[in-house]
Amino acid sequence: MHLLGLEHLSRDEIVGLLDAAVEFVGVGRQVAKRNDLAGKVIANIFYEPSTRTRLSFALAARRVGAETLDFSPSGSSTAKGESFIDTAQNIVAMGVDVVVVRHSSSGAPLLLTKHLKDVSVVNAGDGAHEHPTQGLLDIFTLRQRLGRIAGLTVALVGDILHSRVARSNIHGLTKLGAKVIACGPPTLVPSEVAQFGVEIAHDLDAILERCDVLNLLRVQFERQRGAFFPSVGEYAHLFGMNGERLRRAKADVLILAPGPINRGVEITPDVADCRNSAILDQVNNGLAVRMAVLKRACEL
Repeated sequence: MHLLGLEHLSRDEIVGLLDAAVEFVGVGRQVAKRNDLAGKVIANIFYEPSTRTRLSFALAARRVGAETLDFSPSGSSTAKGESFIDTAQNIVAMGVDVVVVRHSSSGAPLLLTKHLKDVSVVNAGDGAHEHPTQGLLDIFTLRQRLGRIAGLTVALVGDILHSRVARSNIHGLTKLGAKVIACGPPTLVPSEVAQFGVEIAHDLDAILERCDVLNLLRVQFERQRGAFFPSVGEYAHLFGMNGERLRRAKADVLILAPGPINRGVEITPDVADCRNSAILDQVNNGLAVRMAVLKRACEL
């Protein structure tokens, strides 16, 4: 089973993955490691920098008994001109069962599915397209902390234009019955997202009191090719979640951030570390979600 995105998964398929992840919570820590994937090999092929996602997939694989191979282009035959497809095919020829791939080009995981045989492909983030396991772990965290998804109002705040996390969240949350608001500067919130049933807002203060969840997206300076707002200071002033805004929000508003967080830009330190913050819960839940995804991926 491939996992390329949440857009083409049904509601039941998404719920199935979330339910499957429940049994993996605490595995390797409070609960003993498992052998669900003993004898399986997971290859992590990352063409972009990553901390949480890469380490999470590697640790998740080991906690369910799989072996792992880790690849990055630095110091590899890619520097000698080897193509993306040739590299992946050579890695798979070593006896790999699942390829976890991150790439700067949207559609790279889909391309692999057309060239790799008898192996599952899991998208760990492709360009500005999707990041399905991040979307799943965000939704899992909401369900864990708030007990439901349907009926919640979730604001995705920040750089929607360049965010693969936003796209996966939009597809997953709307299918599960949440109301989603895409909030940010007009230059960073494409009008096309409205076609997915998403409300568009350009004033965080105007929607703050309606939100049950605020998912604060990083401003992706590395993907931007121009000035999308006058200054970082102005962005933080208009769209950063700070203590004053937290006091005006619902008392139990849940704060998420996919990371890496830019303290003082999209979120201030006092909010990042407050009791409403589930940022570290997201990281922990990412392990359970990725264990469930890898197990499902091995069920060819």
